[in-house]
Amino acid sequence: MWESDSVYAGKIMRDIDRWVAQGYIDAATAERLRSDMRCEHRSAISLGNILWVMAAVLIGAAILTIIAANAQEIPRGVRVLGLFLLIAAAYLGGAYFKNRDRPAMGESLYLIGAAAFGASIALIGQMYHMSGDEAQAILIWCIATLIAALLLRSPILTNASVLLALAWLFYSFEWWHHGARQSHLFLLIMAAVWAISYFSQSRVARNMVILAIIFYALLFGVENEPISMGLLLATVSVAIFLIAYFAPDGVERVAQLGGPQPVHPVIGFLAGMGLLQAQFTEEFWPMLILALVAFAGIVAALLMRGRQSRMMRWVAYLGFVVELALIYAITVGTLMETGALFLFSGLALALVAFLITRIERRISALVPS
Repeated sequence: MWESDSVYAGKIMRDIDRWVAQGYIDAATAERLRSDMRCEHRSAISLGNILWVMAAVLIGAAILTIIAANAQEIPRGVRVLGLFLLIAAAYLGGAYFKNRDRPAMGESLYLIGAAAFGASIALIGQMYHMSGDEAQAILIWCIATLIAALLLRSPILTNASVLLALAWLFYSFEWWHHGARQSHLFLLIMAAVWAISYFSQSRVARNMVILAIIFYALLFGVENEPISMGLLLATVSVAIFLIAYFAPDGVERVAQLGGPQPVHPVIGFLAGMGLLQAQFTEEFWPMLILALVAFAGIVAALLMRGRQSRMMRWVAYLGFVVELALIYAITVGTLMETGALFLFSGLALALVAFLITRIERRISALVPS
């Protein structure tokens, strides 16, 4: 799901060579495919595109910093007018460059326009001492950015709206102690981002939305119902993993995440198991059983999808390490007085080493050279 563009492009190029060698396609078709892949690959990893976005982020940060400093030497009307002119110039300029087939410059200007809009909210609040807090301001900023993403069909604004929604969630943390009703608006925003991401053609936004929802479930579970939310998160993640495994093409047609390797469900499963384990830190056997379930889920994910996704393997290995460290931390208090701690740790390490070695050998045997 998150394989790098370079790895993906390399696989496609090797497949094209194989298709030519086996007579599936002719040399002219192969060359057209290679040319198209090279064009797409250059577009995806262009250093210029990256630098344009970095420049836009820095300029946006400068605008927000200057406004935060509340430069009193600039007349009030000039400040407001200047910001609105900057917003208009950024959005109009972005549309101009996108229509001239300069998408990186256009998207960067859109990002500057969104930053200027956020600065204008802060400035107006400062000047007129309007009531409200940072959370409300960020929520308005997020919704305005999402509307702009829809109107301008902008992938970078779609991505930015997810980050703004997460920022709003952080600033709204006090709501979680009162039933978290208001914070459920976050799910509506994520649903809107998901829908708009198809129109703006932002695959990144859909990946970000899934991770953001997992984070939301974790936060909700920690503050409200950790056991039920942990069970729900782990169960739903397993179900999605199995659906993606048995019907990868159908899932990809709907979700359009860039591949059938379901890394997100593995992360959700581990997050759900972590919520459950956090509730049994003082009870050794429930903790151990949950850890074994987590280990079993990790091994199953590796065996079923580890060959297709390097990211899957990294997530699984990280899960192994975290689970092992967690078991070690829990057993220190219970087994410190005896040598059982050292025996258990040694056996656990041996088991992990054995499983990883077997999985790596199986993956190496299945992956074509």
